[in-house]
Amino acid sequence: LFAAAVIWYMKLFLGALTFYLTTRQLAAPILFRSYQTTTRAQRYSSSMSARGNYSTEEFGALYGLDYRVYFKDHKKGCYISPWHDIPLFADKSQHFYNMIVEIPRWTNAKMEMATKEPMSPIKQDVKKGLPRFVDNIFPFKGYIWNYGALPQTWEDPGHTDPATRAKGDNDPIDVFEIGSKIQPRGAVIEVKILGVLALIDEGETDWKVVAIDRTDEKADQLNGIKDVEEHFPGLLKATYEWFRNYKIPTGKPPNQFAFNGQFKDADFARGIIRETHGFWKSLIKEKTPQLNTETTCGEEEAAHRADEGSWKKIIAEQPAHSSAKEIPRTLEKWHFITE
Repeated sequence: LFAAAVIWYMKLFLGALTFYLTTRQLAAPILFRSYQTTTRAQRYSSSMSARGNYSTEEFGALYGLDYRVYFKDHKKGCYISPWHDIPLFADKSQHFYNMIVEIPRWTNAKMEMATKEPMSPIKQDVKKGLPRFVDNIFPFKGYIWNYGALPQTWEDPGHTDPATRAKGDNDPIDVFEIGSKIQPRGAVIEVKILGVLALIDEGETDWKVVAIDRTDEKADQLNGIKDVEEHFPGLLKATYEWFRNYKIPTGKPPNQFAFNGQFKDADFARGIIRETHGFWKSLIKEKTPQLNTETTCGEEEAAHRADEGSWKKIIAEQPAHSSAKEIPRTLEKWHFITE
């Protein structure tokens, strides 16, 4: 009996040791690739595009009002605006676009590019002086896809769309990525466009582009909305319900949609993207825009060129990266919607 007990404990010890060594081998290279620490900020590099051109720097405390994510371009060796300086097209001939990930899947913090700030860093949206989170509506947890925006696009608030009969929402066009990976905040990924949903949010046109990471295992099988329904059954219906209901827990009515809530196909979506890219080109030529259009991009007619010295001063004044703030306990609640 004693010998059997010794053998059992030895097996337990060897199993634990094997697990420890395996996890060290798996985790160590990931941490080495992902994190570098300085006295001012925690920096992390990721595969933000197929070429790995971009990295990000975090400042302040996650879920705090001072939290910011700034972008750097390795080729240029300088800070950039992800909105203005990352090109819309990753491969124009193949219809691949760059997507800036603002919100990883299954998270609740409403992050977005700060379009009124120099360098348009990612920050948390603020409502009534508090960081904004989306509620959990049964059966969902936070955002149900990787969510972000397409650079060098702008939904013009001065333009009334003939199809939606509503003006633009004054932001870059939104995109959600449906692939298998949870993408990190600040990632720049190359995506294939699959379709678009026309949300009418508080009277404004708010296009929601459907996309998939071009490196995803399913990407080659998806070319349009019908393919999404075939390979991701139920996702489009869930997406419609999510966008319709996500503001209800805050006391607002359900959102409305153009086209009776039908998803339009990839060709239509690319046309909308092309139009919003044109609006952006007009925006950066404005002498007195309401948004910050300082850019290092190569647009010859851009009215406001970035001042690298001023941008570095802004970075130097940022608070050091620190531990995340506590999220509201209300996010533990599941909300149920009655029809």
